[in-house]
Formats: sequence, C-alpha cells, structure tokens
Amino acid sequence: LLGYPVAFALAANGLLFALVGIELGMFQENFLQALPERIYGTMNNDVLLAIPFFTFMGLVLERSGMAEDLLDTIGQLFGPIRGGLAYAVIFVGALLAATTGVVAASVISMGLISLPIMLRYGYDRRLATGVIAASGTLAQIIPPSLVLIVLADQLGRSVGDMYEGAFIPGLVLSAMYAGYVFLITIVYP
Repeated sequence: LLGYPVAFALAANGLLFALVGIELGMFQENFLQALPERIYGTMNNDVLLAIPFFTFMGLVLERSGMAEDLLDTIGQLFGPIRGGLAYAVIFVGALLAATTGVVAASVISMGLISLPIMLRYGYDRRLATGVIAASGTLAQIIPPSLVLIVLADQLGRSVGDMYEGAFIPGLVLSAMYAGYVFLITIVYP
C-alpha cells in the first residue's frame, strides 16, 4: 500500500516475523543462516532452467503479434460455424498453451485480441469471458507447462513423465470446452 516494490516488502515481512519469532523463542536463529544455501540449491537446479525460457517464448509470441495472427487465421477457419469465434478462442488457447506454457501470456493476449471481436459479433459477455478464461488456463495442463515442471521438481519425478500424464487430460479438457460451447450455441443461438 505504501508503494514499495513487492520483492522488498515480502523480504522485509519475512525478516520482521523471523525477528518476532526469535524474540518469542519460537524460531531459531540458525534457520536464517540456512537461507543462502537453499537459494543456491534452487539456482543450481537444471530442471528449473526451462521456466525463464518458456516465459520468454510466451512474451515473444505476445509482443510479435503472432498470437493475434493465429487467432485471425483460426477465426476465418471456424467463421461460418455457429459459435465459430468461441471455437477459435478455445483452439488458439490450446495452441498458445502448448507453445508457451504461461497462463498470463495466453489469457492477456486472448482477452485483448478476441474479447472486443466477440462482443462486436453479439456474443454474450458471460460466454465470451468464460471461454477466454477457460482456454487461457489450459496452459497449466497442456505440455509444456511451467506448473508441471515445478511439480516434477518438487515430487522428484521426471518432467517427461509429468508431460506424458497430462497430455490426454489437456486434450479432453479442450474438447469438453468445445462441447460446452456447442451445447450453448444450440440452446441459445
């Protein structure tokens, strides 16, 4: 609330509560010395190197306009179908999820690009925003997902096994979103 950067505010908050815990006898001072070793261990982890690269790839897709071109092309493909723009948003959301693995990049780019177009063509606000939010969250389950990388690191499993286990559920979830749009377009044309 005071305008300080979040990183410094969180660090100061943690140190403040550590000092309070030390004074109350509920926290040992030795734990503060273990913090640099934990940070070094995290930075030395090769699996987590994929996170900045996928984030960078998502930013490149968003800033270069490739996501917008993809949505326009898929929108023309599904254009004559009732609810075609919603299908295009779901399909492009799945493709962006598969290429970036970053939820924020998918949701922001899809929201900025497709929401005004969907509202201009008379889509219900609830359906339009719901489709955008749902298709944007596909990046958490469709490989390569940053969430699956962190989960694999914490569980001590292979990232490939996590991707293999999440591939089919991601496609099924995309198909269920498209099926919901199909039912909605039949009931409320």
